[in-house]
Amino acid sequence: MRGTLRVKAAGQAAAQPVVQVWKDPNCGCCHDWVEHLKADGFAVQTFDTGNTAMRRRLQMPERHGSCHTALVGGYVIEGHVPAREIRRLLAEKPQAIGLAVPGMPVGSPGMDGAVYGNRKDPHDVLLVLRDGNARVFQSYFR
Repeated sequence: MRGTLRVKAAGQAAAQPVVQVWKDPNCGCCHDWVEHLKADGFAVQTFDTGNTAMRRRLQMPERHGSCHTALVGGYVIEGHVPAREIRRLLAEKPQAIGLAVPGMPVGSPGMDGAVYGNRKDPHDVLLVLRDGNARVFQSYFR
């Protein structure tokens, strides 16, 4: 199930893919990540059914897992990936499964803010290739 949202930007119509997110209904950091995406202009559809089954179905390797799984533009987004990197992925269109921020690093979108003491732990956004291997797509706080 994929959709597009038409948004007028600078006088022109632009197609913006909907981000579908599978998450636990009680997870605050997942909710905060969804809000991060919305604040960046993404349309988001959430499914509060957990993400483990969807991660497997979308073939994101477990070793790259996190607390929520998303699908946008045919790419899997696993964990607290910044909206900026999702936009870059959609623009560059690499041959890949998608992006992942394994675990839940403090300082990543949804794992940031005063509740975490404004701490920013170094972490990487990984480009997960079709063979399951990954390479660094972008590093943060290094």
